[in-house]
Amino acid sequence: MINIRRALLAVLLATVTAGCGAAEGSAKPGETEVKELRYQGSAGTVTFPELAAELGYLGDVKLKWVGNTTSGPQDIQSAATGQTDFGGAFDGAVIKLKAAKAPIKAVIGYYGSDEKSFSGYYVKDDSPIRTARDLIGKKIGVNTLGAHHEAVIKEYLKRQGLTPAEIEQVQLVVIPPVNTEQALRQGQLDVGTLGGVLKDKALERGGLRPLFTDVELFGPFTAGSVVLREDFIARNPGTVRTFVAGFAKAIAWAQTRPREEVVAKFEQIIAKRGRNETTDVVKFWKSTGIAGKGGVIDSREFQRWIDWLQREGEIRPGQVKATDLYTNEFNPYANGSGS
Repeated sequence: MINIRRALLAVLLATVTAGCGAAEGSAKPGETEVKELRYQGSAGTVTFPELAAELGYLGDVKLKWVGNTTSGPQDIQSAATGQTDFGGAFDGAVIKLKAAKAPIKAVIGYYGSDEKSFSGYYVKDDSPIRTARDLIGKKIGVNTLGAHHEAVIKEYLKRQGLTPAEIEQVQLVVIPPVNTEQALRQGQLDVGTLGGVLKDKALERGGLRPLFTDVELFGPFTAGSVVLREDFIARNPGTVRTFVAGFAKAIAWAQTRPREEVVAKFEQIIAKRGRNETTDVVKFWKSTGIAGKGGVIDSREFQRWIDWLQREGEIRPGQVKATDLYTNEFNPYANGSGS
């Protein structure tokens, strides 16, 4: 599986490099800054930029939805190649894309794990799987390769004493998150990765138990960041400041408002945008999972995954520095001025 993934990564990097010439939608020097940002959403859920727009936090900056995605790496690849103006992914995926010379910069944290909202790795109640060693030769469903769930699974297996050769025998199967529960219950998967509202909805139906969770391994942490192209930031500093500040205020709003109020707002947004979606999923929302107020990025969040990728041989020692990956310059909560 490693060789296949490296071959796919090589194709991806070629695509990113080819797309690094000019980002569609970026203003040329001397032109008016871009005021409409293209992005990918997530079916049945609400992103923080969408929440910021609804709350009136984006000022004159508008959002243009171009479709949905369930893959963080794909989302930031789209931003890197100029197909969208921003995208979000697991910090490890951001690191790997930056290591490949993609001209991106993380500007805000947008998801994570805490005691209320976390990702778990679930089996059926009657499953014989009880330990990490029981996973050898088994199938674990994940939303994408090379991202949050793969990193957590491999860290769990390593901590439980499996050798690299044994870890390679644990098969990761890519499956859309909305299909994971059904595939697990029908026996197509031995373990299913469930997070957020999809996890809560599945657990409400019963018959599943956790093998382990990401928050058990790492404690509360912000896991992913939203990135923009560096040339987009340079050409549109005012737009970026407005966007990130509004994004941050939306996160802080969700971090501090009663759960019922947040859920009601999400339901309102989904109903208004007319994408033929159900609001069933957002009813299970519990918390943002984001560690820093307003999504402020902590360098330790990136350093954890830099160290892990170096141990895995995915990047070379010293190839990427945490300070080169992100900026809190545009986040008003980084200097205490947020409200």
